[in-house]
Amino acid sequence: MRNRGVDHEESEEDFAEFYRNARDGCLRAVYASVGDRSLAEDLTAEAFARAYASWKKVSRHPAPRAWVVRTALNTHVSWWRRRRREVAWEEGHDPADVALGRLELDEQVLSALRALPARQREVVALRIFLDLDTETTARSLGIAPGTVKAHLSRATAALRGRLAPSTEKEPIR
Repeated sequence: MRNRGVDHEESEEDFAEFYRNARDGCLRAVYASVGDRSLAEDLTAEAFARAYASWKKVSRHPAPRAWVVRTALNTHVSWWRRRRREVAWEEGHDPADVALGRLELDEQVLSALRALPARQREVVALRIFLDLDTETTARSLGIAPGTVKAHLSRATAALRGRLAPSTEKEPIR
């Protein structure tokens, strides 16, 4: 029979290792989705706190990093809905116009990501920033794998259009 204290210590060590290995990637993915470094840090911290509280369940999840990112994004939606009810934005004010830090993402890339619809940003965050496969991304977002592929295709086309404009030369007249 195992000592409960030893089980708890092993669990804490497992979570600490997970946190060290997953923190930066999860933060990048959330940052790419929400476009605000400070908010991304808050959301990621909240998601990791929830992961710690439910570590037995989360550690058995097929993609714990995706669980953290999905939890952070769900928390963002909840905060946004609550905030929307509490404070009406001034006319012409866009909450996405918040000053951004660097967090190793180019400003042009961030701008292009912010221009994508929310679901496409989420798919890019999970598929590209966390390098999850299509199936895991679909399960994490609660959508079909084909929908993940469609969103990723549309997102990459839009990003390509914004970041690498066509190099075709205009015909000489």
